[in-house]
Amino acid sequence: MKKIILITTLFAVVATAVFLIFKFKPSKQVIDKETTLTSRDLYLGLRENGFVTPRNRLEIKPSFNGRIEKILVNEGDKIKKGQIIIFMSSSERASMIDIARTISEQEYEKCQNIYKLIPIIAYMDGSIILRQKEPGQIVSPNEAILVMADDLIVETYIDETDLRYIKKGIRPKMYLDAYPNENFEGIVEHISYESKLLNNVNVYKVRIKPLKKPKAFKSGMTVKIMIIAESKKNAPSIANTFISEIGDNKTVTVKTGNINKPVFETRKIKTGINDGIFTEISSGLNQDETVVIFKPRKK
Repeated sequence: MKKIILITTLFAVVATAVFLIFKFKPSKQVIDKETTLTSRDLYLGLRENGFVTPRNRLEIKPSFNGRIEKILVNEGDKIKKGQIIIFMSSSERASMIDIARTISEQEYEKCQNIYKLIPIIAYMDGSIILRQKEPGQIVSPNEAILVMADDLIVETYIDETDLRYIKKGIRPKMYLDAYPNENFEGIVEHISYESKLLNNVNVYKVRIKPLKKPKAFKSGMTVKIMIIAESKKNAPSIANTFISEIGDNKTVTVKTGNINKPVFETRKIKTGINDGIFTEISSGLNQDETVVIFKPRKK
C-alpha cells in the first residue's frame, strides 16, 4: 500500500513539474509581417470644418415708420446697386390712403396720385439671401425687411498650432456636407491677425474664396475643407504599424543574419512627414534592410 502511495505521489510531482516547465517556458517570437523602405508620395493634410457666409451682409431697413406696399425681389435674386427693391408708405400716407379708400374710389386714386409711394433702393450689388417681411406689414427703422450679400465665401477657424501650414494663396479642396461628392476648389484670401478663444483653444479666422461655386451654395451651409499642409514626393517610408514609439524615441525591429538564424535588432530611427498611414524614414534604416513586427505572445 505504501508503495502504491509513493508511486502515485511521484507521478503527481512529475506531472506538476512538466506542466510548470511548459507553462513558463518562453515562447518563440513569430514574425507577423515584414517590410522594407518603399518610395511613396506623402501628403500631410488638415481636415477642417467651415461654413458658407456672406462676405458683406447688409440688412435693408427703412429710415421711417411705415407700411410695406410692394417687395419687388425674392430670395436668390441678383440685384444691382441703385435698383428699387421695395415700395413703402409712411405711417401718415398709409393712414390717409386707408381713409380715402373708405370714402370713394375717386378719392382713393386722387390720394394715391398726390402722395407717392416711397422707394427703397439697394445700396450695393449682390443677391437677396433672406426675405423677412411681406407687403401689408408695419415696420420700424429697427426692423430688416430684406438681407442681402455681395458675395458668398467660406470661413473656418484654424487652431494656432496648425496656422504655420496656412498661407494666403493656397488652394484647399472643399465640399458641402449636403453634397459630399461634389468637390470644388477655393483660394485662401485672408487670415485674421487677431485670435479668438473657441472651446478654450486659440483659433484664427480664415476666409476662403471659392473659385467656382456649386449650384447649391447657400449661406449657413457647412463645408468640409481639405488643406495640404506638407507634401513630399518619393519619400522612403514604411507603414506606421512597424514603428514603436516610447516618449520621444521611435524605434523599429530590424531583421539581420541569415534565414536559418535571424537576429533581431531594435533600432532608433528619425522620421519625417506622416500621412496617417505611412511615415517617412529620415535616418536609421537602409533601403535593403527588413523591418518586422511579431505576432502577440500567447498567454
